[in-house]
Amino acid sequence: MIKGKQEDITAEQLLDKIIKGIQDKKGRDLVTLKLSEIENSICDYFVICHGTSSTHVDAIADSVEEHVKKSLNEKPYSKEGMENLTWVLMDYASIIIHIFQKEYRDFYNLEDLWADAPMTTYQEDQ
Repeated sequence: MIKGKQEDITAEQLLDKIIKGIQDKKGRDLVTLKLSEIENSICDYFVICHGTSSTHVDAIADSVEEHVKKSLNEKPYSKEGMENLTWVLMDYASIIIHIFQKEYRDFYNLEDLWADAPMTTYQEDQ
């Protein structure tokens, strides 16, 4: 659980708001990796998606932050990569979000690095 300002927030509640924020801005190839089942993992979930441009990556990151703040009154502990917008990392302690531009996602291939983790994929709206 995350100690929220108003109440205890579960990782699953936070995950739901993060997913909604990404889907609202049409983040591409959205997946979650459940790391809580992996020994010595650094968080409960990785959320991974990509945008089509630096503007799209920025919009996705802003949407996630807005959805979580509005719904759960939480801000990320840190947010990195906003200068170049090729790979934005948002750290909500129990969940780490990776928002890439496609070529950087393909290069770093986090899904294969954490292949032991159960993966959930999300349908994109057409």
